[in-house]
Amino acid sequence: MDPIYTASALSTGDGRNGHVRTSDGTLDVDLAVPKEMGGGGGALNPEQLFAAGYAACFHSALRGVARQSGATLADDSVTAEVSLLKQEVGFGLAVVLRVELPGVAQDVADDLVAKAHQVCPYSNATRGNVVVDLDVTVG
Repeated sequence: MDPIYTASALSTGDGRNGHVRTSDGTLDVDLAVPKEMGGGGGALNPEQLFAAGYAACFHSALRGVARQSGATLADDSVTAEVSLLKQEVGFGLAVVLRVELPGVAQDVADDLVAKAHQVCPYSNATRGNVVVDLDVTVG
């Protein structure tokens, strides 16, 4: 398959206590280990960046699925909670996607979210590797 788009980011310094910059310079930030993990906090961390990307990507997929099905969404939102997990060997991730679809019937909302989960690139990338829980509320 030919790529539609390729993003590139460079990490320098000390990884989680370093710096990351995209090739186009639109993201250019310091990183810090969160206080909860014994670090100083006060800057972004990889889990926050992943959560932001997943929330935006899933929301876009949800909006696309809704348009295709003729559903009207208003005041909808997606919150991605990304947890870092200690595993037997190394670390892993777990995700909760909290989707709010005010004014949509629960069965319709559940169907839209399930369909979005099938087309979202982040969902497809994590499937089978990361536990992703879907929490859908309608109002």
